[in-house]
Amino acid sequence: MDKPQMIEHLQQSVNYTVYDTKWIPCSAKFTVLGSKPNGQGILEIYELNENKLEKLKTIEKKTAFKCGSFGAASLRNRHMAIGDFQGRLQVLDLERPDIPVYNVEAHSSIINCIDAIGGKQNNCGAPEIVTGSRDGSVKVWDIRQGMAPVVDMTPDSDGPTPNNIKRDCWAVAFGDSYNNEERSVAAGYDNGDLKLFDLRQLCVRWETSLKNGICGIEFDRRDIAMNKMVVTTLEGGLLVYDMRTQHPSKGFSCLEERNAGRSVGSNGIITGPKATVWCVRHLPQNRDIFVTCGGTGSLRLWNYQYPEKRLKEDTDGYNIGVVGSLEMLNATTISTQPVHCFDWHPDKMGLAVCGAFDQSVRVLVTTKLNLY
Repeated sequence: MDKPQMIEHLQQSVNYTVYDTKWIPCSAKFTVLGSKPNGQGILEIYELNENKLEKLKTIEKKTAFKCGSFGAASLRNRHMAIGDFQGRLQVLDLERPDIPVYNVEAHSSIINCIDAIGGKQNNCGAPEIVTGSRDGSVKVWDIRQGMAPVVDMTPDSDGPTPNNIKRDCWAVAFGDSYNNEERSVAAGYDNGDLKLFDLRQLCVRWETSLKNGICGIEFDRRDIAMNKMVVTTLEGGLLVYDMRTQHPSKGFSCLEERNAGRSVGSNGIITGPKATVWCVRHLPQNRDIFVTCGGTGSLRLWNYQYPEKRLKEDTDGYNIGVVGSLEMLNATTISTQPVHCFDWHPDKMGLAVCGAFDQSVRVLVTTKLNLY
């Protein structure tokens, strides 16, 4: 079978640091979030017009933007939730961005990560936004419920960390939202802690600790019962958790890919030191295919293959999950700097936009995905 190819279609240089890129739902437009040299926030909207990019709008704010999501917005209004460097959560109507639809001092420090999930958009549960911050807290917001979080997962001041240190939350992700009651949030921290919060029971359902800080987390689908979850870390970590079966003491079974952060030469040979794997994004049209973004300026396309049986009986009599295998479908280097944000188009299979620390945005086309 011919393997997919990730091809750079268009490149746009900008005069600011790019922190996030997102497609505007049901359109050929995407947003770029970032920080100007003077520390101000900038949001630009581009439209893909045949073989060129057309800049439609520039929005500037006092504080640098870090991360954004359209996940909690309806397809009609397409409001964007944005976290900034001062810990403020804003929801902007991109047609009238001067006055935020929602504006709250969500955290005492930078909002590192954000995820959102919509009630009517995925036909179950409330429209909610989750934010993770350098202040150590993870909070869930429903903008219909006022200016207080509906769930606050701030660590206790007398918690288990040495000297009451609050860990820096680097990654958050919604999952398990398959009806109006169930919903979970996975959170990853700078010290490698990984926690799964059950929002229905308001408790930590499961936790473990990895060797390195966690940079990215994503469930293969948010709006189904948990199936798989991918985690990326510093020093080349890529782990795929089978989330269908939880063992009472061993938790969820895990597949670890050891070469995810290394450079790939033109001959396909993997060489060099391990680099950070910044983020993971699953293909909307096929949840078993995902891309990872590397600190060497690389992108890697993976295909997860399930085992013949998803669970087995452990020696203690309880069921334990069985992990499958990973196949790297394509590896390509597009920048000399880390590629740290990526977004697949929700409707056009293989179309994507990504940002790198070389102050550029790239539109990519991936071929032959329909063969999988």
